[in-house]
Amino acid sequence: MIRLATAILHNRASAEEITQDCWVSILRNIDRFEGRSSLAGWIFTILTNAARSRARRDGRSISFDDDDDEGGLAAAFDGHGRWKAMPDLWENVTPERILAGRNILDQVNVAVDNLPPAQRAVMILRGQQELDADEVCAMLEISHANMRVLLHRARLSVRAELDHLLG
Repeated sequence: MIRLATAILHNRASAEEITQDCWVSILRNIDRFEGRSSLAGWIFTILTNAARSRARRDGRSISFDDDDDEGGLAAAFDGHGRWKAMPDLWENVTPERILAGRNILDQVNVAVDNLPPAQRAVMILRGQQELDADEVCAMLEISHANMRVLLHRARLSVRAELDHLLG
């Protein structure tokens, strides 16, 4: 949640504050959840709206209407913004493999953090939070085609950065 708020606000402290306020609001209003979307979608919609309101108030709004694409890291992240380890990769765990894996995970997180804000938001919501495409499009007020373009370009950028570093 903090990563998404940071993508909108460009300020980690403000993002943490908005996220905390969002959780308080969610806990106070959970009885208003009608189940028309997933709980995660509802929560991220509240967060996105709060962050956008704060960005407008602070004069730092961001547009998600770039012409950016879709791709394949959707299952690669867990719900905490960290790279998921595939079970078969951990059968022969050694200290060297653990250190190498941590380095790659750090590089993936840096690559995601370096994405343009719109691409990062779509990557976080689709890939890390595993929200439905309809929910992401509604939250960010973008078309399905635009979401696919943003996601594809984000994935290409992350892959290219990893290829360059590991290459």
